[in-house]
Amino acid sequence: MDLEQIYREQYRSLVGFIAKRTGDRARAEELAQEAFVRAIRSRPHNPRSWLYAVATNLVRDDARRAGVARRHLRVVRQEAERERNVPAADTTWTKDEDGAQLRAALASLSENDRDALLLKEDGLSYDEIAEQLGLSRGSIGTTLARARKRLVSAWEGGKEASEDAAR
Repeated sequence: MDLEQIYREQYRSLVGFIAKRTGDRARAEELAQEAFVRAIRSRPHNPRSWLYAVATNLVRDDARRAGVARRHLRVVRQEAERERNVPAADTTWTKDEDGAQLRAALASLSENDRDALLLKEDGLSYDEIAEQLGLSRGSIGTTLARARKRLVSAWEGGKEASEDAAR
């Protein structure tokens, strides 16, 4: 099997296949590259069909992670609103504000807290997170709970700063 030849013959169509599912050409190129990296490691017997099956799974996993991130953002927002006793219907949020505030809140966390949250958002198990962070598996639940609480606090602080700046 000549993976270089398969790459030359299949890369464009694989990117197109993925782009139709993601709606994002740049992301499609990243996922196609990941599929080829996996092919290099696995050396499949039928590389073309294998690549498309892997690409389909990568797109599905990517969409799942994006959904998890959106749900997590919603949970963080709801927790912040509950703590401030502000009904969810009374707040107006835009995607850009959400993203900027979330990035700022994440940046304010310690590296360990930020990594724990992001690894969990990427779908890693407690065992995998523990291995990545060099912690015991038993401490991951506590680490994540504390990190979420700190994220909510940072989120609220960012929200208050935005409101003060708007006044």
